Formats: sequence, C-alpha cells, structure tokens
Amino acid sequence: MRLTSITLGLAVASLVATAAAAQKITTESSPDANLASYKTFTWLKEPNVGDPLMKQRIVDDISRQLQAKGLQRVDEGADLAVAAHMATQTQKTLNTFYDGFGGGWRWGGGFGSATTTVNTYQEGTLVVDLFEAKTKQAIWRGTATQGVSKNPQTQAKNIDKAAQKIFSKYPSPERTTDSKR
Repeated sequence: MRLTSITLGLAVASLVATAAAAQKITTESSPDANLASYKTFTWLKEPNVGDPLMKQRIVDDISRQLQAKGLQRVDEGADLAVAAHMATQTQKTLNTFYDGFGGGWRWGGGFGSATTTVNTYQEGTLVVDLFEAKTKQAIWRGTATQGVSKNPQTQAKNIDKAAQKIFSKYPSPERTTDSKR
C-alpha cells in the first residue's frame, strides 16, 4: 500500500513538473493589419538579457522565423520593425504527498499523514512585438512563457521552440507582384 502511495505521489509530481515546463503561447494582431502583405523587417529593439550569447540566439531565432515566413531582413526602409523583450519571475508550486488515509473498519481510526514541499523555479516570458515601420503602430504580438532552465543549451532549445510556436500563428506573406509596400 505504501509503495502505491509513493508511486502515485511521484506520478502527480511529474505531471505538475511537466505542466510547469510546458510553453504557453499567445498571439494577437491588429484587426486592421494585413500581416501577409509585409515583405521586409528590421530590428527596432533587441532583447535586454544579461547573456550576450543568449541575446544573439533570441535575435537569430526570431529573424529565422520571420525569414521562414518570407520576410527579408533589411537595415533601412523595412515594412516591419521588431522589438523583443525577455522577463523572468520566480514562481512556486506546492506538491503534497499523502501516505494513505489511515484507519478503516479493521484498523481503528487515524488519518494518515501528508507532506507538502515547495518547489521554486524561474519562469521566463519572451515577448515579440511587430510594428508597422511607417506608422509606428503596433500590429502584432506573440508571447511564450515557460520555466527557465539553468542549462544554457536547454534554454537555447526552449527559446528556439518558443520562436517557432509564436510564429506558427503568423501568416505567410502573399505571393503577389503588388508593389504598394
């Protein structure tokens, strides 16, 4: 019976840990913006992170996703301006493990015991804003939130996945010869 309780407790803990590690992605866009019509982008504001290698990875991952959507990076005269932000926040989870409910008809009363542990982790949010360069109006925002890994290689993979998921909702540009933009 005790082995079953421990196994159940570990299963619940792994589900909580998995849920905490999963990326939460949200996107929104201006209803007036024809996102598929933009062809070029430039960086307006790169993310302010302490690690210069991580900063470059974020810029490269976002640029790669925009290029995969058919946009070309330019230094001047772009249709879109990109700004990215990274923020972290300490989060806590409570995990309670029960070792049975004690008592019963045969064993006489008792309540069993419960042990609660507090797990603290860093949660990071990557925010990508796109602005129409000419009007300076915000037209699109994507965010990804996930637990932050202490391992730089794991964190780099997580940021790459976040960029992929954020831009999976961004439309591919129209394939026209329209020269209005």
